[in-house]
Amino acid sequence: MLNEKLKVGIIGAGGIARGIHIPNYLKHSDRVEIIAVADVIEKNAKECGEKFSIPQVFTDYKEMLAQCSLDAVSVCTPNKFHAEASIHVLEAGCHVLCEKPPAMNVEEAKAMEEAAERNGKILTYGFHFRYAPEVQALKRFTEGGALGNIYAATIKAVRRRGIPGWGVFTNKELQGGGPLIDIGVHMLDTALYLMDYPEPETVFGATYQEIGTRKGVGTMGEWDWKNFSIEDMALGMIRFKNGATVMLETAFAANVEKNDLMNVSLMGNEGGADVFPLKIYQEKYDTLIDISPAYLPKKGYHELEVETFVNACLANESPLSTPAQGVVIQKIINGLYESARTGEAVKLDE
Repeated sequence: MLNEKLKVGIIGAGGIARGIHIPNYLKHSDRVEIIAVADVIEKNAKECGEKFSIPQVFTDYKEMLAQCSLDAVSVCTPNKFHAEASIHVLEAGCHVLCEKPPAMNVEEAKAMEEAAERNGKILTYGFHFRYAPEVQALKRFTEGGALGNIYAATIKAVRRRGIPGWGVFTNKELQGGGPLIDIGVHMLDTALYLMDYPEPETVFGATYQEIGTRKGVGTMGEWDWKNFSIEDMALGMIRFKNGATVMLETAFAANVEKNDLMNVSLMGNEGGADVFPLKIYQEKYDTLIDISPAYLPKKGYHELEVETFVNACLANESPLSTPAQGVVIQKIINGLYESARTGEAVKLDE
């Protein structure tokens, strides 16, 4: 237990830092102090520092780590820099809350896991949907056996025309991919979390680039369609070593009815469930029944994510998302992209 406030640094002063991480750290000002922020774009770093009264501003996070006495750091950079920044922070003796996805490839995710173990520090990822009250409630049901053996799941993370018109979301070099690695990964993590993170065995994937490379109507701003280098849709099937399967559908742009659909459906031999909104399906006393919660708490997902990280750092507890799980999900993501590239199923290594 730290006797003083948790001293926090921020790497990357973009939208996720300003809109999510920093405001939620500030809700714990009695036990958290944001000491410094670093961004390679000096203007962004200075603006962020001024807006949130962060005393020290840097353009090089390595200088920040060398000059500031920090306990924990949020890594809010584009995906390409997650691994390098997180490993440097861990080697500097700080805990890490890294935005999702873990990294660009499995090797980086493993290196991050090893750095956390080597230095005895917390490394957790920004899979904030785990903290949704629907997910936490269903987790209690699954742990209690309400669904029995969960043998199948369906994942949807689909937008009608939700290609981000800001940031680097359409830049494959910096992001590693499109909707699969950005929003699909959230629902994939949610499903795996509810299924106790089974070990994947084989994946088969397909990606499409049919809408994003031409000008069109955008519900999330005007995207850079001339330099659109990611997929706009990804489909996949994952088979696990325990025999379970997951079907995945994710898109930034698809010709569907709803503007934004995020959901996980689970099927077990004693019951099934949809997560958003939460409804459980069972057979009891020769009757098919549906169960819906009458009340769920309303605390924000991101707020709970940061709160849990702070609690873990101060009490030296295990976080909800672990480095080992980060490696598993990175295997699946990269396996799906490789399968889409080759047109063949990919058997994942041990």
